[in-house]
Amino acid sequence: MRIRLLLLIALALGSPILAGCGGDDGGNVSGPLPAAPDQIKLTSPAFKAGATVPELYTCDGADVSPPLDWRHVPKLARSLTLVMEDPDAAGGDKSFVHWTMYDIDPKVVGVAEGYLPPKAKEGKNSFGKTGYNGPCPPQGDQPHRYVFAIYALRGPSGLDAGSSPGHVRDKIAKLALARGTLQATYARAPGQ
Repeated sequence: MRIRLLLLIALALGSPILAGCGGDDGGNVSGPLPAAPDQIKLTSPAFKAGATVPELYTCDGADVSPPLDWRHVPKLARSLTLVMEDPDAAGGDKSFVHWTMYDIDPKVVGVAEGYLPPKAKEGKNSFGKTGYNGPCPPQGDQPHRYVFAIYALRGPSGLDAGSSPGHVRDKIAKLALARGTLQATYARAPGQ
């Protein structure tokens, strides 16, 4: 009986770790990112498009959000929303959400490493936590793709801090004027 209890506790504690980016479907979202004209230029001083996300910004490093820069935000924008998703983790047409940040002032032109702009809010991710959790694919998987997207919205999101990924996506779909995307990859070596 005691061994069975210890085994159940170990499995319960270990399951989020074993799940990696796969997690459960509670915070995963269906379908591709919301569509909008690709007119915003999104870049990072930490990595180039198509490159590997540096370990510092992953679960194998400090797990701090990376620096991002953007330009060509439409003049009609009233707020910005940032999302980061892994379309390879959940399988099928689902994506694992690593980060949402919304109600960013449209005059802001980027975020520094680990920085939350004044008055901006962060939502829950697919790990069930509020804020950023970086790439953490299962060990030995092929490299996963990580898509960062910045959206210009025609109004504030109206969302509370800690909103679900699905609610954030719904607001983007209703209010998006334009977007910009940046894709990178990350893989964890076996035993890492």
